[in-house]
Amino acid sequence: MNDQPQISARDSGDFAATQNFAEPGVPHIRTLNIPGMQALYVKEVRRFFKVQLQTIWAPAVTTLLFLVIFTVALGGGGRTVIGVPFADFIAPGLIMMAMLQNSFANSSFSLLVGKIQGTIVDYLMPPLAVGELIIALVGAAVTRAILVGMALWLAMLLWPGVDVAPDHLWAVAVFGVLGAMMLGFLGLITSVWAEKFDHAAAVTNFVVTPLALLSGTFYSVDRLAPWFQSVAHANPVYYAIMGFRYGFIGTVDSTIAHPVATAIGALVAANILLGVVTYRLLVSGWKLKA
Repeated sequence: MNDQPQISARDSGDFAATQNFAEPGVPHIRTLNIPGMQALYVKEVRRFFKVQLQTIWAPAVTTLLFLVIFTVALGGGGRTVIGVPFADFIAPGLIMMAMLQNSFANSSFSLLVGKIQGTIVDYLMPPLAVGELIIALVGAAVTRAILVGMALWLAMLLWPGVDVAPDHLWAVAVFGVLGAMMLGFLGLITSVWAEKFDHAAAVTNFVVTPLALLSGTFYSVDRLAPWFQSVAHANPVYYAIMGFRYGFIGTVDSTIAHPVATAIGALVAANILLGVVTYRLLVSGWKLKA
């Protein structure tokens, strides 16, 4: 014989209301979970900021060495590219390249280390929608990219013979954020697909690095053979570097019509495509959930 008091559905609903609880199956957070996103974003930023010598300053110093080597080896004799000194031409491209690589490195590490260490539940269990999870993780990747770019820019300001004063600050901001977002999405896709660090390193070595090095970072695309120009124009990283460089030197190395507007359109399209793919992969739970 059951002596326990019976609680009706109405009574349980009244109890949930008095205790500020939602009924089972009814979402309690009906709008954007800003506190949750902020908590995850801060956690990701603190993660890479605790080892800032490795995640921020080391990439800046390494990229600065590229500038030193190329300007000493190729920048002498008053060499110019598209009407500007070679050092002024190469510096913005190096900043953008470092930002893209570090944005990818940050977002590709987040979910992957959770899968390897068995803590992926810390990302999947909190009351965060898939879109909110993406915003926080990509936002942290963009933040790291901006910090690396600023550290590198400050170092180049002190390097003699290089002018990195922006001509169009809006272009620096727009292309910097769009480019970092693009590699942030690609990093999240990689972290979902990868099962070990070797897989993420393979994407870095065989996808991200070639895209960055073959995007006009060290040379002007308009001097290439026509067929290779077509290859460069199919590379979305080229538009990020071209637009970012435009923000500093006020000119572009492209013969396409309306190059700056075309670059913005290409990056927006790439971000939308990668964002949709990232969203669908996380919703499906592929390689994340049993």
